[in-house]
Amino acid sequence: MSPDKKQITILVVDDEQVHRYVLSSMFKEWGWKCVEADDGRVAVDAVQKFSYDAILMDVRMARMDGMEAFRHIHEQYPALPVVIMTAYSSVDAAVEAIKHGAYDYLTKPLDFDRLRLTLERAVDRKQVEEKKQEQQIVEPPSTSSAIIGSSPPMLELLEMISYVAPTEATVLITGESGTGKELVAAELHANSERRDGPFVRVNCAALAENLLESELFGHEKGAFTGADRQRDGKFVQAEGGTLFLDEIGETSQAMQVKLLRVLQEQELQRVGGDETINTDARIIAATNRDLEKEVREGNFREDLYYRLNVVTVVVPPLRERGRDVEQLVQFFVEKFAAKNRRNVSGITPECLQLLAAYHWPGNVRELENAIERGVILMRGEYLTEKSLPMPILRQSRGESVGETVKEPSSLQEVEKVMILKTLEETGGNKSEAARRLGITRKTLQNKLHKYGS
Repeated sequence: MSPDKKQITILVVDDEQVHRYVLSSMFKEWGWKCVEADDGRVAVDAVQKFSYDAILMDVRMARMDGMEAFRHIHEQYPALPVVIMTAYSSVDAAVEAIKHGAYDYLTKPLDFDRLRLTLERAVDRKQVEEKKQEQQIVEPPSTSSAIIGSSPPMLELLEMISYVAPTEATVLITGESGTGKELVAAELHANSERRDGPFVRVNCAALAENLLESELFGHEKGAFTGADRQRDGKFVQAEGGTLFLDEIGETSQAMQVKLLRVLQEQELQRVGGDETINTDARIIAATNRDLEKEVREGNFREDLYYRLNVVTVVVPPLRERGRDVEQLVQFFVEKFAAKNRRNVSGITPECLQLLAAYHWPGNVRELENAIERGVILMRGEYLTEKSLPMPILRQSRGESVGETVKEPSSLQEVEKVMILKTLEETGGNKSEAARRLGITRKTLQNKLHKYGS
């Protein structure tokens, strides 16, 4: 937590005296002040008499329970962060509280390391908001990416991030294409002890092997044609921060050996050089492949897999995230309305219903593309189903891709239908489509050009 001269004061609301005593003693060790309340009503009265940095509140209490007390407090002091304590049997109530503005929830018995981290972040956020108000800083609405969603799978993901981020563990992020793995990696970095260091991203599938080696490890002047100066690689650029290796499953066996050596020894040599360079970057890798299967089939080194897979973070597909679709739609509508200078008053219920019912094979990336297209092509002030992409409309009519294409009469037409169908299933993601078809991205592009698509 950023240093502050003012002592942190936490209001602990719990009807169990022993639990309050344990927390009070813990906070004292951390240099914090603890004020105790044995009931929700006492807590509501307390916040009107004193300004607390955060509240830690139990759900179940004899007189006024935590949920009712939270509603009263949040209505009067919306900027005051409230962290809910709950047993596993009451998690649903805590999730509902988060939807209505609670900062976070923790399950009993409490993990004290996570408790401290959660409260520190809550206090930090409150202090930042207070400074903005004091300085009368007016900021435009943010359109930058953020992890959006309150569905159970996303709450589990956010909980995992909160556990893993403060550690130095190497993390493997898995999930389908378009689910937002890079966003999760950025969140892990932003909530780590390395947050002030660089966050460096490398797409391992976007570069040929020789270029990827130079990109990662750097090169000496004259190491190859065009190397007119010495250049540091991404490992060195990420010193003191985080190196995100996206699409790690696309690397060759030779590159896997070199990566393993660097991860094991924490040192490297530039291409064409002899100097040994120490590295200090936290590694986060991501893949949409089943690496366990790739290991069994001999396509991915087992030793590198276990080196990367210290902690696995699974990003859920959009089709499993329920009403998160509505939140994401609203976010993207506002984002692209501002970007394209469009006056969007809202979304029609019919349009929102189609978006919520669609299966989203391309996940959040496909949804983002669909909304951007819709905002650009919309007529009037409301986003309607008329400006949605055809795959969404076809599903709403119960049609399949094959029903929109005439029966192929040659091998060439069969190939064309298969390519177009795969592209639709991946939301237009050519890299993922090429992977599913078993061809290179360049070959896919050549075939699309050939078919005039």
